[in-house]
Amino acid sequence: MHRITGKAGGDSLIEMSPTDSFNDDTNGYHQHVSSSTGSLQQGQSPIDKQQQSKDSVFFRDGVRRIDFVLSYIDDKDGERKQERRKVYEANLVNVGLELETEDKSESDDGKTYFVKVHAPWEVLATYADVLKIKVPFKVNDIPDNSDMPMNWLSTPFRLPEHIMHPEPDYFTAPFNKSKSDFFLIDDKASFFPPSVRNRIVYYILSRCSYFKDECGDKDKKGIKRLLNNNTYTAAFPLHDCRYWTKANDANCESERYHLHKHWARFFCFFKEQPLNLIRKYYGEKIGIYFAWLGFYTEMLLFAAIVGTLCFVYGALTYDDNEWSKEICSDQIGGNIVMCPLCDKKCGYWKLNSTCNSSWQSHLFDNVGTVFFAIFMGIWVTLFLEFWKRRQARLEYEWDLVDFEEEQQQLQLRPEYETKCTNRKLNRITQEMEPYLPITSKFARTCLSGATVLLWISLIIACIIGVIAYRLAVYAAFASIMKDNPTTNLQVVGPYITPQLATSVTASCINFVIIMILNLMYERVAVWITDMEIPKTHLEYENKLTVKMFLFQFVNYYSSCFYVAFFKGKFVGYPGNYAYMFGSKLRNEECDPGGCLIELTTQLVIVMTGKQVWGNIQEALVPWMMNWWGSRKARNHPESLYSRWEQDNDLQGFGQLGLFYEYLEMVIQFGFITLFVASFPLAPLLALINNIIEVRVDAWKLTTQFRRPVAAKAHSIGAWEEILNGMAVLSVVTNAFIVAFTSDMIPRLVYMYAYHPKREMNMKGYINNSLSVFNIAAIPYENKPDDEENPSWFNSSISSCRYRDYRYPSGHENQYDHTMQFWHILAAKLAFIIIMEHVVFLVKFFVAWMIPDVPSDVRARVKRERYLVQEYLHNYEVEKLKLQLSQNIHEECNCTPMIYPSLPKHEVLSECL
Repeated sequence: MHRITGKAGGDSLIEMSPTDSFNDDTNGYHQHVSSSTGSLQQGQSPIDKQQQSKDSVFFRDGVRRIDFVLSYIDDKDGERKQERRKVYEANLVNVGLELETEDKSESDDGKTYFVKVHAPWEVLATYADVLKIKVPFKVNDIPDNSDMPMNWLSTPFRLPEHIMHPEPDYFTAPFNKSKSDFFLIDDKASFFPPSVRNRIVYYILSRCSYFKDECGDKDKKGIKRLLNNNTYTAAFPLHDCRYWTKANDANCESERYHLHKHWARFFCFFKEQPLNLIRKYYGEKIGIYFAWLGFYTEMLLFAAIVGTLCFVYGALTYDDNEWSKEICSDQIGGNIVMCPLCDKKCGYWKLNSTCNSSWQSHLFDNVGTVFFAIFMGIWVTLFLEFWKRRQARLEYEWDLVDFEEEQQQLQLRPEYETKCTNRKLNRITQEMEPYLPITSKFARTCLSGATVLLWISLIIACIIGVIAYRLAVYAAFASIMKDNPTTNLQVVGPYITPQLATSVTASCINFVIIMILNLMYERVAVWITDMEIPKTHLEYENKLTVKMFLFQFVNYYSSCFYVAFFKGKFVGYPGNYAYMFGSKLRNEECDPGGCLIELTTQLVIVMTGKQVWGNIQEALVPWMMNWWGSRKARNHPESLYSRWEQDNDLQGFGQLGLFYEYLEMVIQFGFITLFVASFPLAPLLALINNIIEVRVDAWKLTTQFRRPVAAKAHSIGAWEEILNGMAVLSVVTNAFIVAFTSDMIPRLVYMYAYHPKREMNMKGYINNSLSVFNIAAIPYENKPDDEENPSWFNSSISSCRYRDYRYPSGHENQYDHTMQFWHILAAKLAFIIIMEHVVFLVKFFVAWMIPDVPSDVRARVKRERYLVQEYLHNYEVEKLKLQLSQNIHEECNCTPMIYPSLPKHEVLSECL
């Protein structure tokens, strides 16, 4: 065995001759050299498929496990591809992997070759040492005092112990090949679990070259490039069995079956998730995602309960809504003539026509809204703080405490190694490593930033287009519905107004635009991130995360920000209206009941539409593609449909599969935090969606996708910082929504300061909140056409009302803002400052009170580190004693008297 210092992009792979690895007696396998490499398979006669178990994860010898599968189809013009495969597979054999090829005549479609890859013990041990993989060396003897009082109450939600904890708890340490006898290696064939094996093999596959040394082409390496140029059609580790039944082979774990039975079925929605089994089968990165998603869903339960209670409070106080009674009253609202809401095509209208929207608005715009906004500011802090504690506990239980991202610096992306031809000395490792020159890095970053800004500008342009649509279509709806023909409709007739029709259609169009832009931008984001050539996989994901989130943030939330903070705020007044960018489209006004109900409508349509569409897309699309791809195989007996063919017909999960899952949930998190003051039922909708989402994600991962390559992660990565940022922003947005979008502050100012009789009620509020304008002073370009005015309008009506606080005509300060306007503005600003300070103080106090790492976990981590050091010290001492003892016995040529019948590993275990 010798190490190649690597001409290929600075990478180094460990090369072994076939005799070194295949005939090594220490690996514990019965070797069959004649069927180990793909080159030897081409000339063999076809194997009778009925004479072997096809639903197997082992080579034909039934001993060597299949750790990875490569599939390809021979093209007519595939000489170059064939040469690449030949060289690549030969290089895989040189580094110690064993290959076995299934001829196309053995495959179901008669076209596909399958190359099965097995990593023998020598390769696994070598790369486990390189990757610092933690393995057990002693059973954990620290007592677990985690039993909770009245634990029997959680019995209905529990899963069987062998599912929740599929393996014992061990003390672990990074594997060291030179100290292999220190670790608990009872059986080398099963010492490394399948998830670790496929992670090691993928590490080799992603760095192995497919060119001959003399060619010197540094860019030709890695399975990813071979997949991109269609040399191979797929590369994947195998599922251990079919999801609906256990494996026939007793040596196979059948973990996929257990995951489907106890986790992926929807009727298990009330059960806990088997996180340890998920982690064991799919790796820590996927395990941490489902742990976070489950915890987020649990915390949503509390927010949903409080939000529902606030909504119920609004419903119960329905009859106490004085301002809505005044709007709906024939004596008050029926006698108030309102000014036109648009030029020419909008006529005068009576205030009581908005009766229904006023009642609807009260369901969400009440005193409970303020309480819920404050509650959600505290809830989001509790969620993030308790998640940190949960994450710290998982880090300890999953041996991730010492897993630092710096370790991944050794695992550079193959693309970085091949594209960075310059090299410099690493001052820490004192080795030459590839690097990207600062000028090239700066240029790529600038181009990337400019591209992101261009696409964000495109979104803003689309939003402006939707706003223009709202302004133009409102006039059309107002003209069409002036006689209100929809009132003849049963039940829904009275609720259909020009405002509602405009809001619903604009929201639907906005949602369609969002979906289209998403599809387009995803490709652009991946392209510009590839162009930046990130150094590690972690850096790649973080860069892509920032780009995608910035885009999605503007894409999903911009329309909600417009309705919440801009609509109805820059309108002007009759005779001096404000227009959109100098056009003939007049800025929108809010309904006399406020803009909050329209924000609620926008939020419900975008949030619900995204969640429903996302679940359909996630579940239905993979199922249909798999159903179509396996249509031929369904005509054959199950015994002919091999494990690798079954998995090849499934969809590939991809390196960014989890990225899109996180992105979906973080966007939802924004909806329930940034704008929750306008819709207290948002957490309830999110809770229902997430209960479904957990099982849909589990179902598609176990049934519709190939097994992903296991990867490590000790946290949710950059998403944690994004959630923290959104938590802070949510306090600000909800304070502004309550102050400026809701009518809560104007009502309180009226009740406490401007009620004519100084009574603590809202009688007279509507009349007080509407200003008066002289109809004769309305300019001609703003006056409605004669045919647009309703039949009840006549020349005896001399004034109209509009939503503002301005002096009437004839006053010395006519049409200027009244003192009440400034009092209300001061109250709004004071409310924002007070609410933000109160919530932030509580947030910081809660964050200070709740430590990120539980005290028992901190103590157990310290205890385990101490014990690991102690056992390693004892191991070295006993090993030295054994060596000295052996030297003495060799000199005196006598038989050893200490542990004469025990292997060395057992001797050391006894000493420890």
